[in-house]
Amino acid sequence: MKQRPRDRDGPDQADLVERARQGDRRAFEQLVDLYDDRILNYVARMLGDRTDAQDVAQETFVRAYEALPSFRGAASFQTWLYRIASNLAIDTARARRRRSNTVSLQASQDPGEDELLPELPDDRAGPEERALGEELQRTVQQAILQLSPKLRSVVILYDLQGLSYEQIARVVGCPVGTVKSRLFNARAQLKEALERELGPNPSGGS
Repeated sequence: MKQRPRDRDGPDQADLVERARQGDRRAFEQLVDLYDDRILNYVARMLGDRTDAQDVAQETFVRAYEALPSFRGAASFQTWLYRIASNLAIDTARARRRRSNTVSLQASQDPGEDELLPELPDDRAGPEERALGEELQRTVQQAILQLSPKLRSVVILYDLQGLSYEQIARVVGCPVGTVKSRLFNARAQLKEALERELGPNPSGGS
């Protein structure tokens, strides 16, 4: 089983963070280079919309830069950054839900969005297999968008971003037990939604 990342910055990154805290813009730009893809991917999954995801990701780094002088390293820089992104993404998702009681299933089918989403391994699959894989990814993303923002963030952070329970607890600001409960509920709702769309056992296993 792949080991999940530890909630601690390595020495090189810790040096970058400290230099950025002292006002070194180049050091902060290097931190952005380290995390921009992961943060953009996370908020894209949260929002299902390329333009909103880019705006939220950019705002995440703006707020992180402004708040860096107050960053004391109680959690890793990664966890702190995810917390900023998570709060912004949840606020954006709630605002959109207030504007519309339903999330359009077409939103995740924006032609430009696929590049923001994790791709399934190719494994030399033929055209039909690749098409089926892409269709499954779209269906899963649509099901994720039906979850409440709190459940959505936990399942994305754990299953798609690879954070540990402890890291997610720091990101969303709740106990580890609550993270596990939300993940259980999110998976149950996703399973139900996927079975409605694809039938029982959508993965095709026995």
